[in-house]
Amino acid sequence: MIVALDTQLAVGTATGIGVYQRDLAAALRTCGVDVRALQAPQLDPWRFDRRVLWDQVVLPVAAAHSGAAVLHASAGTMPFVRTLPVVVTVHDMAWLRVQRHTRAYARAYFGAAMRHAYRTAAAVVVDSHFSRDEYAELSGDRRPATVVYPGVDARFSSIVRRPDAEPFALVVGTVERRKNLLRAIEAVAAVPGLRLIAVGPPTPYLADVHSRIVELGVTERIELRGYVDRASIDDLYARATVALVPSRYEGFGYAVAEARCAGLPFIAARTSSLIEVADGAGPLLEPDDGPAWIDTLRAILAGRDAAEQRAAAGRAVAQERFRWSTAATSLAALYIRAAG
Repeated sequence: MIVALDTQLAVGTATGIGVYQRDLAAALRTCGVDVRALQAPQLDPWRFDRRVLWDQVVLPVAAAHSGAAVLHASAGTMPFVRTLPVVVTVHDMAWLRVQRHTRAYARAYFGAAMRHAYRTAAAVVVDSHFSRDEYAELSGDRRPATVVYPGVDARFSSIVRRPDAEPFALVVGTVERRKNLLRAIEAVAAVPGLRLIAVGPPTPYLADVHSRIVELGVTERIELRGYVDRASIDDLYARATVALVPSRYEGFGYAVAEARCAGLPFIAARTSSLIEVADGAGPLLEPDDGPAWIDTLRAILAGRDAAEQRAAAGRAVAQERFRWSTAATSLAALYIRAAG
């Protein structure tokens, strides 16, 4: 089968969805799917007008001329008008649930307009059971969405842990409000001798983060690196003491899945999909319970060897659970059904 796959968010500084698109394309090819990866590198995927142009004009035209039987709209958005049956991945329903602080036109497009479009797709895929339930509640679509866990890049399974003698906490993800980086910073600030390194592209929320760092007087202990390459990420996963994932809302939660596959101890928020992705492999805390984050961080630092052993013990289970080959096989079967 020939499948046209939207990989536009894998252009440039690929974050969660871009990583999903890049790795999915490779996994589908491995299991025998003829993937036509569609991109327009000249269109900045992070500019709203360019994103709409891609979704609604360039993508459907490219798909129509690709020779594919199905279009997989893998970025959480899909064309309103198209010539092929569409499988759409709805990574989360954040635009209808937790993005009220964003611009009205963005909420209208990514939220209300897409909610209507999803109901016209041949099939809807979600990344977790949590997102399936969110979709059922918020989309107005009576059809059940299909849960397909994303895979985690196999390179995380190959990381050899070598924690630094001087401890540091790692936060991975876009610096945006719902990911709640301030909670991690405030917790680290209360633990003397602990540093924090955060990696991920910024949003306007970064201004609040900088202000709080200065207010807490921990500029020397907090490092905001922005977007970094894969080699740097791998090095940080190998050397970090603990990963912190205080997000209030995640459709899947790559940061937890990657930490588990890498054997890195983690602390995550007891919210959204993080509960099922963590699956008891690390402590879960209320995202705004400051004292709990501080106490748990101190406990992990006091028992670093035990935390390492616990993370190592659960590593194989996570690696099996988040295999791209499993995801690709499920999606390939879904493409066949969607194509009729």
